[in-house]
Amino acid sequence: MLDFKKSGGLVPAVAQDAVSGAVLMLAWMNQEAYEETVRTGRAVYFSRSRNKLWRKGEESGNFQVVKEVFIDCDADTVLLKVEQKGGAACHEGYQSCFFRKVTGGETQVIGERIFDPAKVYKK
Repeated sequence: MLDFKKSGGLVPAVAQDAVSGAVLMLAWMNQEAYEETVRTGRAVYFSRSRNKLWRKGEESGNFQVVKEVFIDCDADTVLLKVEQKGGAACHEGYQSCFFRKVTGGETQVIGERIFDPAKVYKK
């Protein structure tokens, strides 16, 4: 079981593509998010900026079906192996939140946008 007490109530949650192994995103989970994720098989996180549960895909439609759940040796980090529905895990419209690569101090975008966040989130 995850130890939410030693980490101040939130633990990091890494979402990884269950087939390709690509790291899609890092988010946070509180105990309620973790329990709902395990119970429903759909990824639920805790949004620190909104201070509430964030059911992945509730606005964008790009949700995650959880295939496997792993807990690290210190019981303070969770790894979700997921099937990404809708093609994009990143709120900026990319498959992965890790779409920028740093080489020799220079940063370049290496991913292709799957959707326009301005149209999806209407902000």
